Amino acid sequence: MADQNKMSREEAGRKGGETTSKQHDKSFYQEIGEKGGEATAKNHDKEFYQEIGQKGGEATAKNHDKEFYQEIGQKGGEATADSHDKDFYRKIGEKGGEATADNHDKEFYQEIGQKGGEATADSHDKDFYRKIGEKGGEARHDNNK
Repeated sequence: MADQNKMSREEAGRKGGETTSKQHDKSFYQEIGEKGGEATAKNHDKEFYQEIGQKGGEATAKNHDKEFYQEIGQKGGEATADSHDKDFYRKIGEKGGEATADNHDKEFYQEIGQKGGEATADSHDKDFYRKIGEKGGEARHDNNK
């Protein structure tokens, strides 16, 4: 007959966790988290992180809808904008442009240009084109002075 005074591993773990959380502050958890992260980084390669990232992404996708991603994307964009200046965006834009140029040929740019032109034409009228034409002409005139 099993001893009814024994607690399960789950119960023992829960109690131990509660006791530990009462005895330690945020910096304790940050320190052990950093040590654990360093140990994990030493013991695992790039493929390990790709695999767990993919699994996490798939699990998140199953549990969240389009609005969730829009909301976290907006929050992330706002946080990034608050902590970076124009030079940061110039540098990452330049890197992205270089990477794209390295990976695509002339036909790629013709295709996306055509798609962008068609989308713009579908959403704007003649007055829009007249106004941007005037602005372009004024800018060109100002630059030739």
